[in-house]
Amino acid sequence: MNCCSSQFSTTPVIIDEAPKNSDQVLVQLRRIRGQLDGLISMYEDERTCIDIVRQVIAARNSLSRVARDLLTGEATRCTKERRLEDLDELLKELFRN
Repeated sequence: MNCCSSQFSTTPVIIDEAPKNSDQVLVQLRRIRGQLDGLISMYEDERTCIDIVRQVIAARNSLSRVARDLLTGEATRCTKERRLEDLDELLKELFRN
């Protein structure tokens, strides 16, 4: 995996896009909560395994996008504010074993 791809997608991450604001992140998270509520209903209604797994994958991809957006925003702020030591710490925390 290189620095420009996400774990669950082959779509490149666009680093120079504007970071998401907190309202946009909340909208995304609330949508994901709705996806999870739907998954619970699907499981309770004994929907097919394939249907449920498709929705699990969709929710996981949505969470990955939120994480990417948050990290991109933080990295952008660190570099714009010349807080490179903060960026270095962020990267160390993300990639520690």
